[in-house]
Amino acid sequence: MNYFKRVFSIANYKFLVKELSLIQSDVAERCICASLKPFIEKEIQKNKKYQNYHVDVEYNRNAGHVKTIINDKEEIINITCDLIVHSRGENENYDNLLALEMKKSYRSNEEKNQDRNRLIALTKSTSTNEIWSYGEKTYPRHVCGYSLGIYYEIDLPNEIIIIEYYIQGKLVEKFEKKFINVKKKKRRLSE
Repeated sequence: MNYFKRVFSIANYKFLVKELSLIQSDVAERCICASLKPFIEKEIQKNKKYQNYHVDVEYNRNAGHVKTIINDKEEIINITCDLIVHSRGENENYDNLLALEMKKSYRSNEEKNQDRNRLIALTKSTSTNEIWSYGEKTYPRHVCGYSLGIYYEIDLPNEIIIIEYYIQGKLVEKFEKKFINVKKKKRRLSE
């Protein structure tokens, strides 16, 4: 299993056990991401290699400029990720680790697909020279190369969370998690 998938899976499980009532109260996606942030931080910090990385909500900067990607139509698009794990440019060789986009199930399919397409672009390799410009100690003009992209959809009426993992510009796994399973596990853990 991809290291960051495992980290996210553990963090998400702990988040759902502790913060399920927050999700059930139907608060804004930003609020949910802000509540998920410390769970991811705690898991990331367990590995000495990633202790200098940051978990940021609504982050939109790349070397002082607004973050951009190039979509499949070669259009430049400004982006603000719901949640990212990165070095904030401090590790030039391995800056971007995880990008998460969150949506509520009642949002339009167009909005959901925009998030998915953003994750595809963010997780593509940085080796596509005709798209990504490099200079000596210069960051790529457009962000990419995230190790893992996560699409996280909350279906409150059905008590389901849909999770999709993107690696190297491709959807590699999709599954659903029922809220009730988390509640039952929490009860068993407390007995």
